[in-house]
Amino acid sequence: MDTTLSPPAGQLLDGRYRVDSRLAQGGMATVYLGRDTRLDRVVALKIAHRDLASDDEFIRRFMTEARAVAQLSSPNVVGVFDQGTAGEVNYIVMEYVAGPTLREVLRARGRLTVRESLDVIEGVLKGLAAAHRAGIIHRDVKPENVLLGQDGAVKVADFGLARAAVAAASTKTGMIIGTAAYLAPEQVSSSRSDARTDVYAAGVMLFEMLTGQQPHTGESPLAVAYKHVNEIVPAPSTRSPGLSPALDALVAMATSRDPDLRPPDAGHFLQAVAEVRRGGSPSPAGRRGQHAAPDETSAMTADPWASLPPSAGPRFDDRAGPADGELEDTDLRPVLGYRDPGRGDSGYGDSGYGDSGYGDSGYGDSNGTMRFGVPEGEAANHTMVVSPGTIVPGFDDPDYDDGYRRHGSRRRGDGEPLLQRLLFSRRLIYVLGAAAAVLAAVLLGWYLTAGQQLTVPKVTGSGWTQGLATKELKSLGLTVRVGAPRHSNDIAAGLVVATDPRAGAKIGNHGTVTLHLSLGPVKVRVPAVTGEPVAQAISTLKGAGLKVAPPVLTPSDAIPAGVVVSTNPPGNTLAPKDRPVTVTVSAGPPLPNFVGAPVSAAQIEAQQGGYQLNQVPDTKSSQPQGTITGQSPAAGTPVTSGEVVTVNVSAGPPQVAVPDVTGMNVDQATAELQAAGFQVQVVEGFGNKVTAQDPTGQAPAGSTISLQVGFGF
Repeated sequence: MDTTLSPPAGQLLDGRYRVDSRLAQGGMATVYLGRDTRLDRVVALKIAHRDLASDDEFIRRFMTEARAVAQLSSPNVVGVFDQGTAGEVNYIVMEYVAGPTLREVLRARGRLTVRESLDVIEGVLKGLAAAHRAGIIHRDVKPENVLLGQDGAVKVADFGLARAAVAAASTKTGMIIGTAAYLAPEQVSSSRSDARTDVYAAGVMLFEMLTGQQPHTGESPLAVAYKHVNEIVPAPSTRSPGLSPALDALVAMATSRDPDLRPPDAGHFLQAVAEVRRGGSPSPAGRRGQHAAPDETSAMTADPWASLPPSAGPRFDDRAGPADGELEDTDLRPVLGYRDPGRGDSGYGDSGYGDSGYGDSGYGDSNGTMRFGVPEGEAANHTMVVSPGTIVPGFDDPDYDDGYRRHGSRRRGDGEPLLQRLLFSRRLIYVLGAAAAVLAAVLLGWYLTAGQQLTVPKVTGSGWTQGLATKELKSLGLTVRVGAPRHSNDIAAGLVVATDPRAGAKIGNHGTVTLHLSLGPVKVRVPAVTGEPVAQAISTLKGAGLKVAPPVLTPSDAIPAGVVVSTNPPGNTLAPKDRPVTVTVSAGPPLPNFVGAPVSAAQIEAQQGGYQLNQVPDTKSSQPQGTITGQSPAAGTPVTSGEVVTVNVSAGPPQVAVPDVTGMNVDQATAELQAAGFQVQVVEGFGNKVTAQDPTGQAPAGSTISLQVGFGF
């Protein structure tokens, strides 16, 4: 018997909305397929149960929330067209979407591809973002409340019902509302809900789409909720190897147990999803990239869920148990063996909106908000609206005998375990609240006196004298004292070399900072080692605790090779202990300048100096034969015994033919020889004819030709 609708199916509501077949039924309302006779369009009609119709506060807030959701303008939210009351019938007129719920798709497919998962979560987050901007919190995000249209649209349903249910029960403290499999930790521990609880549920839903599993399962909804409080959501790649680390980071960010570490609302989470799709890390902006395997990169088709079998997802009379060991409801009383009177075991289905392809509570409460009973075995995916007294009936009644209070031990089969009951007890909340208030008062007093933290500024190094550093620190309210001075090779004596605490450290208000002044470097007297052999000098310097740089050689005509010429710093002076001493050592007499000298003279010098000459002919030199035209090493370079010195020796200028000018007059002969590149010398005599020339045949280019002049008979 349908107890939720006064007019039978087929009647008009307010003379406009015709009620047709039932699509789904839940704990708070029944959803019907209907038609708007004025606009001639198919709609979905959600009609509140009769037992709630007498609750004026619930109905008022239910309708107020419906009007608020109706103002949302998003293609990813199931639209609310109208709401009204016809007699005792309170109804909401909603958009009708032909297609399955995400729950039906997951049951049929097990898991989605990466591309499909991101497509769906983006649509969900767009709808939630529109609600969050309008100040509306969903409170019950789960696959049952996500509709997948035949045109590829992703729509979020059931906005506001959770808020109305909480408002109606606002006289009870500690109300818990949501679905155990998707509850954020703060919903369980403190009954708090905000945009971040929707983000948490969306992150869990993304995990489920990527892996085909829920992150936490248990024997009861309470056990599942307890895991959300005490355990982290695992990385999807641990359940489905091969998933990108960016997807792990995306789920981890959204499902952090600390609400402050999650994205503040769905809009920010949507930005992180978009960044992952572009190939970046979960952040608002980044570069475009790929995150799908080659077979997962095709876009969603016009009807991406058309391949689902007709039986995909349970219908309103389906009693199939939970898939893969996962619980399907979150109302806690079935676990305790509790049934609401008058409900029995029938009338609550996992409706998919009949045969039209809608799954669990896409438009309402078939797996929606449960205030009464739900079927056995369907727990963690259904919404609960319970108080601590509902978790263990009568627990808040001081006269209630639960097997603990009067007998000191748990009776077999009574209630939930003690730890679970205490977790949701109002007494625990009161005690923790009082303790938190006392702690806050103590911390506030400490903070106002000595608890404020300051950062120690940098007052060391160049320019920071004791006076300047003290002035800077006292301006921050800190106390200054001077500690033991320290040696420093880098900071000049008298400047601040260090502070305690160090620069950048945190210090309490009015704390003390100790200054340490520099004594400069540790100095040692340099021994006088000039005139000593280099090996002996180095040993003496090291024995004095000094470091010694590699020796520097210098030529010297006066000091024998291998003897120390000088040190830097000089001997008998104070020098920093860690600064190396430079030792200059005589390399002996310098190499003479052989260029322009005959090679024979260079050979004599080499024999006397104990080094050797390597002669290389210079065939291009115009210098006389045997003249040195270059040398290596250069003149003045230290040279050691046995070293080889290379000299370039001229082979003389090139030989050219000498023209025969015998018999020519002097002027003619001179002109011809000069044209050949020679110099001409005329030996004066009688006559004007060349009688002889020297040399003849060949001569070095540019050399002088002598001419004898006579009468030339």
